[in-house]
Amino acid sequence: MDLGLAGRVYVVTAATRGLGFASARELVTDGARVVVTGRSKESVSEAVAALGGDERVEGVVADNAAEDTAERVVGAALARFGRLDGVLISVGGPAAGTALATPESAWREGFESVFLGALRIARAAADVLEEGGAIGFVLSGSAREPIPGLAVSNGLRPGLAMTAKTLANELGPEGIRVFGLLPARIETERVAHLDSLSPDPAGSRAAHEAAIPLRRYGRPDEFGKVAAFTLSPAASYLTGVMIPVDGGALHGL
Repeated sequence: MDLGLAGRVYVVTAATRGLGFASARELVTDGARVVVTGRSKESVSEAVAALGGDERVEGVVADNAAEDTAERVVGAALARFGRLDGVLISVGGPAAGTALATPESAWREGFESVFLGALRIARAAADVLEEGGAIGFVLSGSAREPIPGLAVSNGLRPGLAMTAKTLANELGPEGIRVFGLLPARIETERVAHLDSLSPDPAGSRAAHEAAIPLRRYGRPDEFGKVAAFTLSPAASYLTGVMIPVDGGALHGL
């Protein structure tokens, strides 16, 4: 199926590794041009090179939590490629910990990056997107079910998911779609780190795999393909939804 991505331009934040990088790679593979962000010049340069070079990829050193990031990344797309067709807001994972033991500073930092930073980028994109544009949020299964040991994520992601649905209602009349993606255990450095926090990392992974109907962790490319589809014109009647990409791990409808 032709996703209709040729010539279109997308911003993917936190795209130097993990799910953001996998999503950017699928977009570029299908013909899109992409602005990718990361926190260091070195990681951004490596990602641009790995995605095929600067002919179709623009790199921006930026942190989602910074107040000027939204304006900078949207501006980079317009300045380099002359248009913007969508954004995929990948925010990374906040610090692990329990609700009682996690210090207030970690909650505040998580709010700035996971929630407020993501909202700023979505609003900046909405200002320039035209009919057919798309705004995607990379969230987590914690938007629907709490994950033990990830209190900050459990607290913030449901609120961001509801904000995404609110944006879908507000932007729908303009023909702009908004959606969220809910990954679970996918083979990324983040998930490997979470497994390593267990006294028995191998046992922790085995237990998580046993709870997934497909009995395995997902591959980043499996997530990236879903992201590319949902951002593309092929998903033109899909908005206001939260889509699990989790091998069936979520138990509710």
